[in-house]
Amino acid sequence: MKTRTLLAAAAMTMSVTTAARAQVSDDAVRIGVLTDHSGGFAHLVGKRSVDAAQMAVDDFGGTVLGKPISVITADHQNKADIASALSRKWFETEGVDAITDVAGSAVALATQEIARSRNKIVLVSGAATTELTGKACSATTTQWSYDTYALAKGTAAQVTKQGNGASWFFLTSDYAFGHSLQNEASRFVEANGGKVVGAVRFPFGSSDFSSFLLQGQASKAKVIGLAMSGADLISAIKQAGEFGIVQSGQSLAGLAIYINDVEGLGLKTAQGLTLTTSFYWDMNDETRSWAKRYMERSGGFIPNFITAGTYASVMHYLKAVQAAGTDEGTAVAAKMRDMPVNDFYNKDVAIRVDGRVMHKTFLMEVKKPAESKYRGDYYKVLAEMSGDESFRPLSESQCPLVKAK
Repeated sequence: MKTRTLLAAAAMTMSVTTAARAQVSDDAVRIGVLTDHSGGFAHLVGKRSVDAAQMAVDDFGGTVLGKPISVITADHQNKADIASALSRKWFETEGVDAITDVAGSAVALATQEIARSRNKIVLVSGAATTELTGKACSATTTQWSYDTYALAKGTAAQVTKQGNGASWFFLTSDYAFGHSLQNEASRFVEANGGKVVGAVRFPFGSSDFSSFLLQGQASKAKVIGLAMSGADLISAIKQAGEFGIVQSGQSLAGLAIYINDVEGLGLKTAQGLTLTTSFYWDMNDETRSWAKRYMERSGGFIPNFITAGTYASVMHYLKAVQAAGTDEGTAVAAKMRDMPVNDFYNKDVAIRVDGRVMHKTFLMEVKKPAESKYRGDYYKVLAEMSGDESFRPLSESQCPLVKAK
């Protein structure tokens, strides 16, 4: 009898302790998708990211710790001040617990600062700057999908290493993102025995690339590196085709290309492009199964690495809330780093102390039209790189969290 009484008391104590620990603010978990709904990247993120976040919530079951999960969204218009105002409002008056996507480096950095002082979670899937896990790192931020270091290293190092990039000329978008891509890529070209013979910068949002492409053509470089993304990238590649740059023996290397860009260009124009990605929907049965479900939900949109990263980040966040027994930011962030990431394309992937998700990356080549058998069959794998090979090593990190560890 005494033993049964003690066991009952222990069970009651555990129940009370668990109930006390399972704390959810406002009796709901709210996730904000802060993204570009109207600008130059809206075709890659925007509604696509909202669909991915909601799909993760639905797959998780719609509730966590017995409380409902909701997804809201807003357009940051690619402006840091608007992103700051929206994230502040979400955190302070609308009960948002985590923000995801945050496409655009300046936007992401601004959002991270608002979240830092409030111990709120930021799941960056749409911004590439390495500062997010570098000198501006935060204990409550994680960076998914990609960054400029991985994109530049994957393409520049591998193309040069394979003997196809002895000399490079860069066409660079004249803002922080483009500068970072060029600087990182140049470093890896030279580290692998290649040479940078020149570069030219152009204003973001340019429509005429003829003079820049002619400079690249005149350089006689083996590779013209495209340190740009979005509408600029599509325009530059189309015009390169009109100049016959690839046909004349030079190759184009994209440092930030999405599968949707390739589809928009068409294989006739995009064939032969090399690029780095962390996700390809047609990689295996598991990625194909997930992508099929996503495309049914999104009206046929082929998921890119930001889409996949948004889903993965939200799913891992919800698993961490469940495991931590609370949606309090500091506790959830710690649990996210303690738990390996496992989903349709991340297998036992670690999150480092600086917040970097250490997934694999792949060097891809865009197929020729005759090689493609169906819609979305656009890539062939040239090289596979581990997380340690893909991302900046902690020995080079400026993150204060690394130094404090």
